Parts: sequence; C-alpha cells; structure tokens
Amino acid sequence: MPPSRTAAAVELMTRFADRTGLVSGRPSVRYLWTDAFAVGSFLGLAAATGDGRYLELACRLVDRVHHVLGRHRGDDGRTGWLSGLDGDAAEVHPTRGGLRIGKPLPERAAGAPVDERGEWDRDGQYFHYLTKWMTALDHVARATRQAVFNRWARELADVAHRAFTHVLPSGERRMYWKCSIDLSRPQVASMGRHDPLDGLVTCRELEATTAALDAPPEPPLDAAAADFGAMVDPRRLATTDALALGGLLVDAYRITTLVAQGRWDGGEALAAAVLDAAQVGLHGWGGRDLHLPVDARLAFRELGLAIGLAGLERMPPAAARPLAPYAALRGEIEAFWLRPGHRETRTWHDHRDINDVMLATSLVPEGFLGTG
Repeated sequence: MPPSRTAAAVELMTRFADRTGLVSGRPSVRYLWTDAFAVGSFLGLAAATGDGRYLELACRLVDRVHHVLGRHRGDDGRTGWLSGLDGDAAEVHPTRGGLRIGKPLPERAAGAPVDERGEWDRDGQYFHYLTKWMTALDHVARATRQAVFNRWARELADVAHRAFTHVLPSGERRMYWKCSIDLSRPQVASMGRHDPLDGLVTCRELEATTAALDAPPEPPLDAAAADFGAMVDPRRLATTDALALGGLLVDAYRITTLVAQGRWDGGEALAAAVLDAAQVGLHGWGGRDLHLPVDARLAFRELGLAIGLAGLERMPPAAARPLAPYAALRGEIEAFWLRPGHRETRTWHDHRDINDVMLATSLVPEGFLGTG
C-alpha cells in the first residue's frame, strides 16, 4: 500500500533536512527558491500532523537562510551582512539588504560581458525568489502569531521594490529580472512577465497579515503596491510554461482569499484576469510535458503547476469553474512522481532538493498557500 500523502511528505522533508544540513552536521546547503517552498512544506506538515517540531524546523530554516544568504559568499572579497549592518542591528534586520539566490558560481563582475547561458549558474538576487521568501516569512508570522517575521518580509519587500524598479528614458516604469548581490546594479535588465503581479499580490498579503496581527505597518508598502500594480498588464500574463502557470494560479488563489477576507476591495477584476490568463495558458500548454519520457521531464516545473492547482481547488467554485477540466492534472502529476522508479532518473537527481521539496509542498500545500 502506498504511503499517505502526509507520510510521503514527511519522508521527503526529513531527507531534505538531513541532506542540506538543517538537522545534521552536513554542510548547510541553502538555495532561496527551494528553502522558501521548504518553509511552506514544514508549515503544511505542522498543520497536517499537529506536531510542533515541524513549525520549529520552519523557524530554524528561516534563521539558517538569513545567516547564509543574507551574508556575502565565502569566496567573495566582501564580508558580513548584505545590509551593511553589524552586530545586533544586523540580527534585528536580516533582510534589509535582500537575500542571495545561492547559485554555485560568484556573480558576474561589473563590466564583464553577459553570458546568457552562464548567468543561470551565477549568484545575485532574483525578484521572484525574494517574493517567495517574503511569502514564506509571512506565513510563518501567521503560524506563530509573531509579527517579527512579517516585519522581515516587509523590509525585504521595501528594499526589493527600491532596487528592482526603475524608469526608462520614455518615462515607463519597469523592473529588472536579476540584480547584483549588493543590489547596486542590474545583472539581467529585462522584466519578468509576472514579477509586477507577484510584487503586488505579495505586498497586499503582507499588509493583510500586519493588520491581522495588529502590528505596526513598517516600513510602509503602499507606494510599492501601487507601483507594482501600475506595471501589471493583464494582456501579457498568459504563458504556456507549467511552472509559471502554477504561479499564476497561486496568485489567483491569494487574490480571491484576500477579497473573501475583505482585505482587497476591487480585487475581483484582477483575479478574473489572472484566471483568464491561466486558462489560455493551460489550453496552449495542453499537458505536453506529461507525454515526454521520464528522463526528459523536469519534475519541479510540473510540480509548480500541481501546487497552483491545489490553490485552484480551494477557490470559490464560481471562480474556479472555467478551469475545472484541468483540476485532475494535480493528481496525475503527483502520482507520477510518487513512483520510486521515476525518482531514480538523472533529471530528478540533478535537481533533487527542489524536486523533493516541491513534491512535498504539493502533497501538503496548506503551509505554502496560506490559510488565514
């Protein structure tokens, strides 16, 4: 008999925690995207099992990420926190300088020619990774009822907004896709298709948590939310990339949740636009990745879609109805990757940490999606 969803997630996250040094003496291997989903997975396990150790692991992982990715690399001539703060001030404000991606190679030096292929392996800061970490912190704040995690997320949102947004000579507002570790310059100047949407939704969610915890709204995020909102173009949201489609569905879920809570007046129109874009994209995608040989499939991209579909299941029926034909894909994707033989391929092992964590997140999605 196959293990339950929760038991499978426990096994995946236990191995991840040991392998990456979270609960063992092994070297601490931190990667911001993976760790953001891992925090959500631990929160999901805490909710599913009632076992407080998973909440403790989520908090421990937050601390490890801040002390590794909030500081300069060991092979960098610079030392200390990215914020430039020292001592107690740095510990109180660990996200004020942003957070590194955790890529294996040092960032591209200022003035060095761009190598588009090589840039994928170079460190720096990605806006869409930072928003994932903001959400992870915010959901820890809700789970623990400790506003400090929300404040760290707000400080990260503030510095990311200031570093990644800029004005073209034409006067148009745009965003960089990737910045240097110290946020002083762009590394990739093009704008991610969904970065403004992610920024807007994340700011709105942070504001809602701040209010729910009756915490000071510091630093203020009104200007950042307005700026991100002005850059959202509903006509450009559609995509046929499975991972990005999952992100759209997660954003739609969060918007509809905030609307239902009375936290986003007028959010219905944006939610409808995001769901329309997801429907167009899913139709264009057509499940093509699922027909490839197992060793040609990238699990974490499919699992990103599965996580988004978990959000779709939790939306009001009227909003989710047009996408109902795609709901069964979540179970199909999970069942495929739960088969042990499918996790013995080179493509699984090449991305083992992110694959394990995102499969666990899909199995226990409550912590990543947020429930309150």
